[in-house]
Amino acid sequence: MSAPKIVVHGSGGELQEGDEEHYPDVEAGDGGGTATTSSTRVVAPGRERLVSLDVFRGVTVALMIIVDDVGGLIPKISHSPWDGATLADFVFPFFLFVVGISLAFAYKRVSNRVSATKKAVLRAANLFLLGLLLQGGFFHNIHDLTYGVDIGKIRLMGVLQRIAIAYLLVALCEIWLRDVREGGIGSGYTIIRKYRCQLLVGLVLTATYTVILYGLPVPDWVYDVTSPNSTMKHFMVKCGVRGHTGPGCNAVGMIDRSIFGIQHLYTRPVYLKTEWCSIDSPNNGPLPSDAAPWCEAPFDPEGLLSSLMAIVTCLVGLQFGHVIIHFKGNDERMVWWSLSALILLALGFSLDLFGLPMNKSLYSLSYTCVTSGTAGLFFAGIYLLVDVYGYKKPVLPMEWMGKHALMIFVLVACNVAPILLQGFYWRVPNNNVVRHLNSLRYLLFQEFPFDTN
Repeated sequence: MSAPKIVVHGSGGELQEGDEEHYPDVEAGDGGGTATTSSTRVVAPGRERLVSLDVFRGVTVALMIIVDDVGGLIPKISHSPWDGATLADFVFPFFLFVVGISLAFAYKRVSNRVSATKKAVLRAANLFLLGLLLQGGFFHNIHDLTYGVDIGKIRLMGVLQRIAIAYLLVALCEIWLRDVREGGIGSGYTIIRKYRCQLLVGLVLTATYTVILYGLPVPDWVYDVTSPNSTMKHFMVKCGVRGHTGPGCNAVGMIDRSIFGIQHLYTRPVYLKTEWCSIDSPNNGPLPSDAAPWCEAPFDPEGLLSSLMAIVTCLVGLQFGHVIIHFKGNDERMVWWSLSALILLALGFSLDLFGLPMNKSLYSLSYTCVTSGTAGLFFAGIYLLVDVYGYKKPVLPMEWMGKHALMIFVLVACNVAPILLQGFYWRVPNNNVVRHLNSLRYLLFQEFPFDTN
């Protein structure tokens, strides 16, 4: 199979694979899940955009919407309460994976490393600040016509903040840590040699995460919670262990509590759905009478330590993007992608089988391998169908969603659209479109229930 000429949407220049001309510094149109503001240049005859990249991102956005809106009614697709992985747990790694692929095109040609670094830092800072606004607590429940956040309790980390961190670190790797000497890539060995420093960074991050998670002792800790009736409750969580990966005594949470402060963490952690914290597990529900002391404690699934493995996911995507740039034949690309993805899947399932469970909240090594491998196979399949066999019209909606991923995330996933719509009501605040649509949705699921057993 002959490979198409590739032009990346919004990259600021046409990136034709195998072209050895010198290009100015360019950046990806959207950093994996962000909306592009630059225009698409006219595609010269014989050149095609990498439509599969937009389609992959669009499908991920669609999955995000489905699991967010339906996950509460179908627990099997909602986020796993702790160990294990469901459909919802694959969405965020897919975003990080596509960030990495985009960055391979973004910095294919870098004429000025310092300038490219400044642009990467600025873009990451903008994305981080946007995440702070959207997920820091400024916007309240969609049924509350209020807004505002106490700076002393603002949530510091979140989905966009983690994407910003991964984007920045992987962009710096692509700008500074690669063999810039010209020369063709004739084999797998040469592409590994060219990007060996980036692979070393991934190994160092993985080793650092593993050593800290399993080697750092977690002491006892305390926290206070104010109940709805303004009563202060005091809890002590007894730990005194190391290497524990349960909700209450893991190193991921301890580091976030120590650095950020517990008041700046996510207040509705997914472990509230575990049997220790809910009588309706795996759904949210009232606390059992013998609830674990950590059940009401904040915990951030986008914490500092777990972000190390999120960066690794982005680095894996970057290497998949390098395959597109350096291998001209579709057969070669499919072989390398499939082989790499299957190795990651085999490693991930083996780790899970031998006692290192998949866990999104901790972003465990087995979870990283399985989700990255799945993303790799999924992208390879979309590439084969869309960019090789040309099935583009059936996926036009997904392509559009992929091009406007950040806008959709802000409006839908961050509840900005429902909050704005809810501001328009008839006579009383409860009489609004959002509330009626929610009532209709629950009515439909009660009328046509899914089997969740």
